[in-house]
Amino acid sequence: MEREWRNRPAGLRTHILICLATALIAILAVEITHLHVFDGQEIAIDPIRLIEATTAGVAFLAAGLIFFSKGEVQGLTTGAGMWLAGAIGLAVGLGFWQIAILGTVLALIVLGLLQLVQVVPKDKQ
Repeated sequence: MEREWRNRPAGLRTHILICLATALIAILAVEITHLHVFDGQEIAIDPIRLIEATTAGVAFLAAGLIFFSKGEVQGLTTGAGMWLAGAIGLAVGLGFWQIAILGTVLALIVLGLLQLVQVVPKDKQ
């Protein structure tokens, strides 16, 4: 929401899609182990692979948003927000609702409240 309020790239829809995609990946990973094809076989999932894949995939998208313009690096907060959306999606998909809610609340605090105390250079005022 913070990205939308500030009219920045990769706003609410992008973050929601990343979160939804990673939640679906996590749910699919868990559900695949319950397929009848694997009846009688011991199946183990490796959640670290999910985390690594999400990190790599979202990092690729986020890196495309970070650029250098007029002597400044731009897009870092958006990229970090996308990465966090992926982590929240994994938490939801794996059933860790409390962690997902805590991550969301902390993100809103960081993005909202810290914006109030951010120092703005004099040439930007």
